[in-house]
Amino acid sequence: MDDTKEDAFYCLVTGANSGLGFAICCRLIDEFLLTRPQSQTLHLIVTTQDLRKSDDTLHRLRQHLQKALRDADKKLPGISMLLEPRVRFQGELLDLTSLLSVQALGQRLRASTPKLDALILNAGMGGFTGVNWPNAFYTLFTDWVHSVTWPTSKKSGVGWVTKPQLPSSRKKNPTASELSANGVSKTSSVNSVGLEPPLGEIFCANVFGHYMLAHYLVPLLSAHSLSATSRGRVIWLSSLEAYAHAFDLADIQGVKSPSAYESSKRLTDILALTSHLSATAPWTNPFLSIPASPNTNAENDTTEPDAGLQTAASQKPSIYVAHPGICATGIMPLPYLLTLLMNFALYVARWLGSPWHTISPYTGACAPVWLAISPQPLLDDMETAEGKGKWGSATDARGRERVIRTEVEGWGWGGAVEDEKVVGKRKGRWRGAKALTAETRTEFEELGRAVWKEMEGLRGAWEGKLEAAALKESMEEEM
Repeated sequence: MDDTKEDAFYCLVTGANSGLGFAICCRLIDEFLLTRPQSQTLHLIVTTQDLRKSDDTLHRLRQHLQKALRDADKKLPGISMLLEPRVRFQGELLDLTSLLSVQALGQRLRASTPKLDALILNAGMGGFTGVNWPNAFYTLFTDWVHSVTWPTSKKSGVGWVTKPQLPSSRKKNPTASELSANGVSKTSSVNSVGLEPPLGEIFCANVFGHYMLAHYLVPLLSAHSLSATSRGRVIWLSSLEAYAHAFDLADIQGVKSPSAYESSKRLTDILALTSHLSATAPWTNPFLSIPASPNTNAENDTTEPDAGLQTAASQKPSIYVAHPGICATGIMPLPYLLTLLMNFALYVARWLGSPWHTISPYTGACAPVWLAISPQPLLDDMETAEGKGKWGSATDARGRERVIRTEVEGWGWGGAVEDEKVVGKRKGRWRGAKALTAETRTEFEELGRAVWKEMEGLRGAWEGKLEAAALKESMEEEM
């Protein structure tokens, strides 16, 4: 099948080799074949960290497609001959804790891919090191549903940073004692272009690597004409555990935090939910503008982007945020027996009325896939009517799935001031949640401004360092 750019739906999913990422890919295949016209094809780009995982993921996705085709043939014999050519796979390597890897993928895709319809930012790491078992069992038996929805018993690593990002840092890195003797942080490294600051590992894997990738892929996400009924979508994967108290702007990377994962998810919510506001435009405009090259330096750039960067025939992508509810994945490694007990606890919570216990990663994939393939007018109308929201995968007690809005501290369900007497009756609220007031809404907007400014400053600073290091390496090779 020779598909044109308009007939193909290009979707990239990061962290596709297991858990929620793999489930998102499977669900995309199923729902695309079920809902899209026969003339359209799905071009599914999946990223993994190494070639072995990539080959294995592509093999399992082809197996899933064959199963879907066999099921379709049972309902309508021979239909598989029409459906099979409509799905194509492409594997790409990506290490989100390496900015060089992120840049390389951006360059490859910009050179080989005509557009992107959806970028699903799923990959990440938890950084969990264990469980406070006495607390876990106590909270489970005294407050079952709340304890398995918003757990407080996980132990996390503190101070985790990535390996050096710059090539020269990797070649000759001073020892911790040498750094300390010179008054330099032990988590920093020195290189030919100056001091390389530490980069939080959880922050980079969950947020900053994706942030940089999304910027590099803006040309593909913007390759939709203004007259088209769709536009590119950046879909962040968040969590119910995106607690406001876990995030500290002064430690935006969460390096000092005992809750680095929760901090990164709160940051994700803030970025997505304030991306459309005029207050953040001085920083979202450069971020969503087409860069001249992957090394475009945006450091300290708070001005409107050059009008020439965005062509008249394209439109900027939209940013959304979703979460999978509570599903059983490997982000928190547990022994087999404990995994079974955890799954049982999750089912009990669902039967007791929790809407968030999706349990199956495939069910958890409901919200991000819905955001990826729903008609653009539908999403626009919903946001116009009820405000920009955080969309969650949910089920009833019998496991029947749906997508619903999720309350975010400081933003509510859509950024509109609420009445506690009304919202207090809603299910699935964190026990510490309060109705949104005008004051907390303003504070959230100001936090959004500060976060976007900080993130764009980090992007510009790191792009400058990467560009300088690449230039020096090139000069050394020529000598």
